[in-house]
Amino acid sequence: QVQLVESGGGLVQPGGSLRLSCAASGFTLDYYAIGWFRQAPGKEREGVSWVSCISTIDGSTYYADSVKGRFTISRDGAKNTLYLQMNRLKPEDTAVYYCAPRLRGRQTMCITNPADFGSWGQGTQVTVSS
Repeated sequence: QVQLVESGGGLVQPGGSLRLSCAASGFTLDYYAIGWFRQAPGKEREGVSWVSCISTIDGSTYYADSVKGRFTISRDGAKNTLYLQMNRLKPEDTAVYYCAPRLRGRQTMCITNPADFGSWGQGTQVTVSS
């Protein structure tokens, strides 16, 4: 059974840091492009927005402009776990964060469309506030 469990969220002051983890079971993370997405409060209608992705071909990483230079995505194949290091957090980063593998199309390559991703976990809440 494919399962993803996100953790590491919490309450942090602006300028602070958090590291999110995404533990996978039932499949091998290294075989898929894996993305981080987030859903901000009050934006349920818009759905999740893409944050970052790591491809499986060469480990290339991609970031939304809003987080570029502050967030770093990485993957530990031995632990079958994905990470998102978030630095210099801003109040606008407040959201529930999800990880998901790309299950449609070219599964090894990154894409920003969340419709191509699946097996969503429960997410982890990140709140940036003073």
